[in-house]
Amino acid sequence: MNSFTDMGLQSGILDAIQELGFETPTPIQAKTIPHLLSSNKDLIAFAQTGTGKTAAFGLPAIQMTNIEDKRTQTLILCPTRELCMQITRDLTNYSKHTRGIGIVAVYGGASIDTQVRALKREAQIVVGTPGRVKDLINRKRLLLGNVKRVVLDEADEMLTMGFKDDLDEILSTTAEEKQTLLFSATMSNEIVNITKTYMNDPVKISAAQKNTGAENVNHVFYMVHASDRYEVLKRIADINPDIYGIVFCRTRRETKEIANKLMHDGYNADALHGDLSQAQRDEVMGRFRKRHLQILVATDVAARGLDVTDLTHIINYNLPDSAEIYIHRSGRTGRAGKSGTCITIIHTREMGKIKEIERRFQIKFAREQVPSGKDICTKQLYKLIDKIEKVKVDESQIAPFLPAIYEKLDWLSREELIKHFVSAEFNRFLDYYKNAADINVSGRQSRDSRDKRDNRGDRGRQGSRDRGARGSRSRDERRRTPFSRLYINVGDKQNLNPARLMGLINESLNSGSAEIGKIEILKKFSFFEIDEKVEATLIKALKGKDFEGVPLSVEVSSEKPAGASSSKRRDFGKKRDGFRGNRDKNKGGGDRRDR
Repeated sequence: MNSFTDMGLQSGILDAIQELGFETPTPIQAKTIPHLLSSNKDLIAFAQTGTGKTAAFGLPAIQMTNIEDKRTQTLILCPTRELCMQITRDLTNYSKHTRGIGIVAVYGGASIDTQVRALKREAQIVVGTPGRVKDLINRKRLLLGNVKRVVLDEADEMLTMGFKDDLDEILSTTAEEKQTLLFSATMSNEIVNITKTYMNDPVKISAAQKNTGAENVNHVFYMVHASDRYEVLKRIADINPDIYGIVFCRTRRETKEIANKLMHDGYNADALHGDLSQAQRDEVMGRFRKRHLQILVATDVAARGLDVTDLTHIINYNLPDSAEIYIHRSGRTGRAGKSGTCITIIHTREMGKIKEIERRFQIKFAREQVPSGKDICTKQLYKLIDKIEKVKVDESQIAPFLPAIYEKLDWLSREELIKHFVSAEFNRFLDYYKNAADINVSGRQSRDSRDKRDNRGDRGRQGSRDRGARGSRSRDERRRTPFSRLYINVGDKQNLNPARLMGLINESLNSGSAEIGKIEILKKFSFFEIDEKVEATLIKALKGKDFEGVPLSVEVSSEKPAGASSSKRRDFGKKRDGFRGNRDKNKGGGDRRDR
């Protein structure tokens, strides 16, 4: 069907989805909604994340709800609290013109008493994670005897995360006479077992071929030694200055380590992992959705429920343990008709896993060479030139200064002026990559050549440290933006870090392009530099704003903070479009030029 109006949806639902901008059903919606509105048969639907599954099962669930009956009629199970909250928000929006319907989210990490009170009111549709749903059933607070339909969303992911026993226990408490809907991106043996145990002659539909990667995704891998993974990650970011993507790591510890390294090296990045509080997770995810972050480093579990449709890259810092997880990750890019790239960093003993993914999911990987220093510098230089070419010129503001500038530069020819300009803006970036080694491996690379390359890298890193120490003053002098130094009354004790502070500044200014200088995080307070032009606006915007339960106080300060030598001090340099920062301690030698 080409229109929602042809599906028999109620006028209130049609009005709601029209206000949300829904025009044409996605393939999974076009196949699923008519079936659910006209049949009680069980359903298995194969669809990648981001194909419109929530509306596919959510719109019929809303329409078929008996408003007069306040008991739970639909149970939707999903793997994580983020996805649970996202589904609940979507269903609430779809039912905004449907009076008397109650939609309740139940998930771990939140007050169970609040959720119990919500269940006592109107709770015809319950969306929950398996652990919390099982807990509420055992407490006899969630009663499923009247459930008419059960939806298993991201069923393969729930099984991968170890929820099989919970699902078995929950489904065993529901009535036999019900409709069971299973949505999955892959068809594993575990999924087959669930369909045999809990489903009765289900109808199977698919929005795309089963067990395949998204058609718009380009699958790439780089082969390097394990010790070079982080260097590859930086080169991927540098060769793609407009990158907007997720870096997937296996563990929380690795996620934190990689994110901290990226932030320290001046990349616009942050981490999303299970050690964050719900408020911290919401803050990081909010900044990423608004593109105030370009790179999000995350675990698979933490990234569930992060619905972003225009990611340019997915980067696998390590190959995941299962091929299904790779498909889930890669399906986060290449959505809504856009193309995307999924990059995997592997070592010499992992080609077998690449071949297995290719065989099982009928996709083809392209082996590419890690970008060289020359390739990166060329890309960055042209990016800089394009930016300068397109910059808006306000002659009314610069006119008073032009005569003196013309007189000062009169002795330079056009060609010489261009050379000076490019050198001033780009020398430090060129210096960083001028000794960059070829870190690709063929699987037959000798240990001798490896040792020689490592020795060159050690010399390059030492040279970088030496040049960084001598060049810190010139870096400050090079910044032309006049900065104010501000004091803020929160610090490490309130879990403040440079990324969270920059997010707070950008949120308060409603901008992602604020000029931010040095940041000094101390135990109970911090200092940071901000463009003088927005000083007053920022102080006013932050005044009284709450951060981790502390009302903020911000004021101008020119004093050197006591104990600054022991602070978490980082010079992030001048924040511009894309990435910022220095690289005093990395491979290749020299600082990278601020961009």
